[in-house]
Amino acid sequence: MGVLESILRKDGRKFMKRKDSDAGEPGRALEELRGSLYSDFHTSDGAKRQQQRLCGPFVAMTFNFIVAVGIIMANKVVMGMVGFNFPIALSLIHYLTSWFLMAIFKALSLLPASPPSKTTPFSSIFLLGAVMALATGLANVSLQHNSVGFYQMAKIAVTPTIVLAEFMLFSKKVSIQKVITLAVVSIGVAVATVTDLEFNVFGACVALAWIVPSAINKILWSNLQQTGNWTALALMWKTSPITIFFFMSLMPLLDPPGVLSFNWNSNNLFAIVISALFGFLLQWSGALALGATSATSHVVLGQFKTCVIMLGGYIFFNSDPGIVSLSGAVVALCGMSFYTYLNLLGSKESATTSNKLLSKQNSFSQKPKTAEDDVKVEVNTLSSV
Repeated sequence: MGVLESILRKDGRKFMKRKDSDAGEPGRALEELRGSLYSDFHTSDGAKRQQQRLCGPFVAMTFNFIVAVGIIMANKVVMGMVGFNFPIALSLIHYLTSWFLMAIFKALSLLPASPPSKTTPFSSIFLLGAVMALATGLANVSLQHNSVGFYQMAKIAVTPTIVLAEFMLFSKKVSIQKVITLAVVSIGVAVATVTDLEFNVFGACVALAWIVPSAINKILWSNLQQTGNWTALALMWKTSPITIFFFMSLMPLLDPPGVLSFNWNSNNLFAIVISALFGFLLQWSGALALGATSATSHVVLGQFKTCVIMLGGYIFFNSDPGIVSLSGAVVALCGMSFYTYLNLLGSKESATTSNKLLSKQNSFSQKPKTAEDDVKVEVNTLSSV
C-alpha cells in the first residue's frame, strides 16, 4: 500500500501540475488581455494611444464633417419649424445633454481616464471651459442678429487670428506657401458666401467679440490634446461643468425672455433632443479633429463644409447662388486641397526625420566596448607592428 500510495501521489502531483499549467495558460492570457484593456482605456496614456490609433486625421475630419451637416439640418428644424429662438438656451441644452451622456459613460466605466491633475493646471481647464462657452454662445447670437454674409466674413477672420495667436503664444511659424494658400482659401470663401453684408450695431459687436474666443478655443483644444495625454471625451468631461456655468450666466444677458413659457410639447421636445444629440456628436467630433490635426486645419474644414453645402445645393437641389459664388467656392476648394497636400507633405517629412533620429539613437545605443575588447585591439595592433 505504501508503494501504491507513493506512485499515486507522484502521478497525482504530475496530473495536478499538468492541469494547473493547462488552466494557467488561458488564465494568464485572459489576465494579460484584461490588463491590456485596462491600460488602453483606464490610463490616460493608453486612452490617448487608442484614440490616435482608431481616429486619425481623415477619420476625425470626416466624422466632424458628417455631424456638422446633420446639426445644420437639426438646428434649422428647431429654430425654423419649432420656433425655438433662444440660441444660448439651445447651447445650454446641448452641453447638459453631453454632460449627462458622459456621466452615464463614467458610471459604466466607459469614459477614458484623465491625466493626473498635476500635469494640467486647473487654470487651463477653467480657461478652456469659459472660452468655449463664449465662442459657442456668441457664434449663435451672431448668426441670429447678422446676415449670413456678415457671419461668414467674421468666420474668415478667425484664420489669421489663429495664425497670429499661435505665433505669439507658442512661437509657431507658418510657411509662406501655407500663408498664400490660406489667403486664397479665404478669398474664395468670401467670394462664395459674402453675398450681403447687412448687419446692425449689436450684431456687428457680437461678431467681432466672437472672433478671438473662437480662435483661442480651437488653439487650446488642439494644444492640450497634442501636448498632454488628454483624449477628447476626457477633456469634454472636465470642461463641461465650467461651460454649463458660463452658459447659465450668459443666457439672461444674450437670450430674449420667454424660454420658460415656450410650448414644450412632445414634438418640439423631440426635435430639441435630436438637436442636442447632434450637439454632443459635434462637440466630440470637433475635439477629435482638433486633437488629430490643428486649429488652422479645423477652420479650413469649416470653410470646406460651407463650400460643399453650397455646391451640393446647386447640384442636387437646383439652387442658384450665381456664377460668382460658384467660382469662389471652386477656388476655395482648390486652395483647401493644396493646403491639405502641404500638411501631408509636412507630416511625411516629420515622420522621415523622426525615423532618422530613431535609427541614430539605436546605432548609438549599441553594446559599448568593454575593457577586454580594448585589450584585444591593443594586442592586434602590437602584433601587426
